[in-house]
Amino acid sequence: MTSAADTAPAAPKAKRDRTHYLYIAVIIAVAAGIGVGLAAPDFAVGLKPIGTGFVALIKMMISPIIFCTIVLGIGSVRKAAKVGAVGGIALGYFTVMSLVALGIGLVVGNILEPGTGLAVTDAVKDAGHAQIDAEAKDTTEFLLGIIPTTIVSAFTNESVLQTLLIALLAGFALQGMGSAGQPILRGIEHIQRLVFRILAMVMWAAPIGAFGAIAAVTGSAGLDALKSLAVLMLGFYVTCFLFVFIVLGILLRVVSGLNVLTLFKYLGREFLLILSTSSSESALPRLIAKMEHLGVSKPVVGITVPTGYSFNLDGTMIYMTMASLFIADALGTPMSIGEQIPLLLFLLVASKGAAGVTGAGLATLAGGLQSHKPALVDGIGLIVGIDRFMSEARALTNFAGNAVATVLIGTWTKEIDKDRVNQVLAGQLPFDEKTLLDDAPVGPAEDHVEVPEKGGEKELAKA
Repeated sequence: MTSAADTAPAAPKAKRDRTHYLYIAVIIAVAAGIGVGLAAPDFAVGLKPIGTGFVALIKMMISPIIFCTIVLGIGSVRKAAKVGAVGGIALGYFTVMSLVALGIGLVVGNILEPGTGLAVTDAVKDAGHAQIDAEAKDTTEFLLGIIPTTIVSAFTNESVLQTLLIALLAGFALQGMGSAGQPILRGIEHIQRLVFRILAMVMWAAPIGAFGAIAAVTGSAGLDALKSLAVLMLGFYVTCFLFVFIVLGILLRVVSGLNVLTLFKYLGREFLLILSTSSSESALPRLIAKMEHLGVSKPVVGITVPTGYSFNLDGTMIYMTMASLFIADALGTPMSIGEQIPLLLFLLVASKGAAGVTGAGLATLAGGLQSHKPALVDGIGLIVGIDRFMSEARALTNFAGNAVATVLIGTWTKEIDKDRVNQVLAGQLPFDEKTLLDDAPVGPAEDHVEVPEKGGEKELAKA
């Protein structure tokens, strides 16, 4: 009789398997979108609101998911110093990797010199100046902008860092309340389950959103833009590939002993989602859920992932480096190394201030050049046509960098269950696509405050 009972969990696995059809549909939708974009460009451009709407549906879930994840993670940890250590290590790592990404882009950009020989017309100059985003902020405004007007406004301003600040304050407050805060933690846990269930429902609209997004991008750019700027695009994609699979791959192997290909296979659906929407934010909620399922503790995931989405923009760093060199060459004013390094360090800081601006890559580049080297703004119009295609590589690289960072920081802080990681990556503990959540607390048991469980949930979680 026990063997029959043991086979009972087979039913949920069958339900999870049905989600494979969803991502097969996404692949078909992407192919169809490209076809429509090439065959009927004007019609395809009109489909843009479909993709925009789908991304907006996912983005509306980001703030509540980040809030619940961080509050539950910090509120259940006894040692407040551990949270501060995670944040310090994360910021230090993000700074170093941003500099590495800039350096790689600098080397490849100087070798390729892709902008040489291009003509810059008045129309191109006008298009470049139009990209300067008035919403881009300097560093001081960015730091002050982390503080929301009210606690509630942090959830409505589309600012990840504002939500992060409120969640940190709430988590530490609940941590200090001890047993009196446990009912609140239980309530937030139920809210988290509700939010993830809504996210799982929204994901069924992914094929429609992917079709609209890809069709609009293909229709607006077309083959002519791709052909004329193929060298820059190819060089950028190759640079991102080398950064992800060599730099991040070696780091992951040396520090955590994991194969980067195995980790990316586990995150395959998220990469497909980003590829179809050109937005790494579309996969942020799922990255949080999957990293927790992988075996990284809630505090590490809750702090590293949201912070990384504003500070760990590896793909954006490479993009700004190569685009700056490309524009300088195209204008016939190539920069010396002495000119390149100050500009890129300035763009490194500027990217933090514009991380939350829609179309941050192009807007940040335009704003940075306008402030530091205005003469180069005229050439930004050259890359407007292919920016959305390059944003694919930016988003994929940013996402890969944040996924690897979460595992690395979990390893450095000893907040990762390595046995569980091996089981998950081997396919022995499949991710629950229906709820996107696990019942079991992740991380060293001694670091967590006991929270009363209903019935046999605790025994089931331990199992």
